[in-house]
Amino acid sequence: MLKATLKQGAAAIILLHSGLSFAQEVQVAMADMPAPDALSGPTTTGVVIVTGTRAAGLKVENSASPIQVLDSASLNRTGQADLRQALGQNLPSFTIQAFGSDMAAMTLSARLRGLSPNNTLVLVNGKRRHGTANLAVLGGAFQGGAAADLNYIPLAAIDHVEVLQDGAAAQYGTDAIAGVINIILKSNNSGLSGNINGGGYHDGGGHTGHASANIGLAPFESAWLSLTAETKYHGFSNRGGIDPRVNDPATLAAQPQLLQAPGYPYLNRIQGDAQYRQHVGAMNFGFDIGADTSFYSFATYGEKRARAFENYRMPSRIPAVYPLGFSPLETFDETDAALTAGIKGTLGGWKWDLSSTYGKDVTKVGVDTSVNVSLFADTGFSPTVFKAGEFRASQWTNNLDLSREFDIGWAAPLNFAVGLEQRRDTYEIVAGDPASRYKEGSQSYPGFLLTDAGRHERDNEAFYVNVSSQPVANLTVDLAGRYEHFSDFGSARVGKLTSRYDFSPAFALRGTFSNGFRAPTLAESFYSATNVSPRSAFVQLAPNSPGARLVGIDGLKPEASTNLSAGMVLNPAPGLTVTLDAYQIKIRDRIVGSGALYGSGGAVNSPAVTAAILANGNVLDPTVVETGINIFSNAVNTRSRGLEFVATKSSNYGGYGRVDWSAAANYNVVKVIQVNQAPIQLQPQLLLDTTAISDIETASPRLRLNLGALWKSGAWTVNLREAIYGKSSEMQSPDGGATYYKTEIGNLAVTDLEAAYKISQAWTLAVGANNLFNKYPDGINPEVLRIQRENLDNSAVTIYPSFSPIGINGGYYYARANFKF
Repeated sequence: MLKATLKQGAAAIILLHSGLSFAQEVQVAMADMPAPDALSGPTTTGVVIVTGTRAAGLKVENSASPIQVLDSASLNRTGQADLRQALGQNLPSFTIQAFGSDMAAMTLSARLRGLSPNNTLVLVNGKRRHGTANLAVLGGAFQGGAAADLNYIPLAAIDHVEVLQDGAAAQYGTDAIAGVINIILKSNNSGLSGNINGGGYHDGGGHTGHASANIGLAPFESAWLSLTAETKYHGFSNRGGIDPRVNDPATLAAQPQLLQAPGYPYLNRIQGDAQYRQHVGAMNFGFDIGADTSFYSFATYGEKRARAFENYRMPSRIPAVYPLGFSPLETFDETDAALTAGIKGTLGGWKWDLSSTYGKDVTKVGVDTSVNVSLFADTGFSPTVFKAGEFRASQWTNNLDLSREFDIGWAAPLNFAVGLEQRRDTYEIVAGDPASRYKEGSQSYPGFLLTDAGRHERDNEAFYVNVSSQPVANLTVDLAGRYEHFSDFGSARVGKLTSRYDFSPAFALRGTFSNGFRAPTLAESFYSATNVSPRSAFVQLAPNSPGARLVGIDGLKPEASTNLSAGMVLNPAPGLTVTLDAYQIKIRDRIVGSGALYGSGGAVNSPAVTAAILANGNVLDPTVVETGINIFSNAVNTRSRGLEFVATKSSNYGGYGRVDWSAAANYNVVKVIQVNQAPIQLQPQLLLDTTAISDIETASPRLRLNLGALWKSGAWTVNLREAIYGKSSEMQSPDGGATYYKTEIGNLAVTDLEAAYKISQAWTLAVGANNLFNKYPDGINPEVLRIQRENLDNSAVTIYPSFSPIGINGGYYYARANFKF
């Protein structure tokens, strides 16, 4: 027994790797960073990186893994006031959610290489960032996302962002299957900078105002303190069609008061942006305790208040309260906070780093301008404002990291790193107030039931090791591995081998082989709620609930992945850098959302679905015509294959200025290679219908190409970017039947343009446009709309596909004033 245990321990040591502790190298890297104005494009040469490597002083062009670096100037030139959109405009492999429904509208997410948002790890200064409590539930390409909300990290606080586009579970943790985003905060001890900007959509709505400021201080000798504050407002937009219920002749004859409703006939405003106000602050602090020891700490805090329109309810619904009908508003009150503190130093030739990070996200969900119809019928009274419940998520991570270089006679010293990590995650659903959950609950968003509510926890311990060096000149070998133990899923061992050979200063080959592992988020495992519309009521079943077992699902298990990549780095001429990387990612037991599983009202129904709803304790609105469930499961194995290309070139035209050229492309094909689950309880329905499969395979464009030119001459700067998107599509069925219709968005080319003029040393003015020529995606399949309109289905309001890579709002135009003192 002891011999077997020692063998397992030895194997773990060989396989394991760290990577979370880069704080001791962040300051060195930032000291070597070029000035912000010297950087442009998604990848820059000469930048020292701290992501994807444990070696000190490594430059991005010498990396054995594909990494793209974005400085703060590049992020700000996008015209977007949030980090998620700024990254999405610069990185072709980073797909952002442009539009979301219900709660997803409040926390839009993003993903790398076509995988789930949960497969990308977010770090801040090399430390793990907590996820959002707001799970993306409704179907679509981003379903199941509960990753870190990037919009709680203010742009003005960021020095640069390093994006590792490679499987990195062995280096950083078992949710880095697609890659890692490492956000490096400013560490200035002087200066004041910031900006004020505003804009809106060409066709109305989306009015945006934003202001931010960063100040560097030196509170005492050998200390620095960087403080950032940001505030933002974004207004409603509406790009929906006419709800067929409100202009139906028979309906108008029965309810003529509809014509008096404000805004008639555009009464249903569900297809548009939510309105929100957000305030965020950030702090980055450090000081030297002695010659070899220093303390560091950084934190963020933010609050967000948001409202989103839900489907319009007709005057006949409850005329005593709303004689002209009503549009319920989903309300969202979120607080997000994170704090890291650590101490680092050197001792006997070893670098050491001990840190602790805590993050928490609390979301209070409510409903305004609503009513509980059954409560009013039974008691003669109903509130019009409800507390529907709360989501609470937290993460506490502790790290100890050690590293040292050994000279063993190779071409370069051997870098050895080892460390420990302990993490505790919690997730909680708090029940809504009694009125919100009485019988069918508040209109548009029923409160969370007592059976939905609960607190869930998970503990995780990890041990990791990394060995990297150059055994011979020009050959880099990096061996990484990790052992993790989860309190609810047992153990996992993952490893990674990365290598690069430089044949000459102009040509290098690199490649990686790794495996990965991702435990389901607690939200994926335990989220439970009821999603309603005027026509339907669907229960989101927790995968480990009694109701889930009735439909053949008995909890979730971890995903497992295998990653392969190979690429080349070219420097064929001075100032010109080209990288090309091919990759394949296979995920077994991938966690995905089901299709719509009908208990009643669908073309095909399953008695087990109705039984599951009853077992879950739900009382559904008796007036709806469709009922059913949705559920997460390990339903499929998928394979992603792709190519990533980046080229940058700087050209000097003398008196005509300088132009930084860039081209970046991603081609990604996702294929469902096996369906793992087909519960007999659901027959004749399938767990994953045609819509759900298309959300995995085709809802994101296979091709994304960014072409950029940044021209600088004197006080003028002009940034031009052309984003080209390939086709994307989704299969849709108006009633979940055997007939599906394809909604396809054709090839798109979108132009972004910004012109800036430096009027003084302190002030710069800029005007610009995202989607300069006000392009929209192709609309929903006309046959789908025809059927929906014939059925007086409110879904016909949705005339633009929610999976559109350019959103549904058209062009956005803005002006900005930057200041720096």
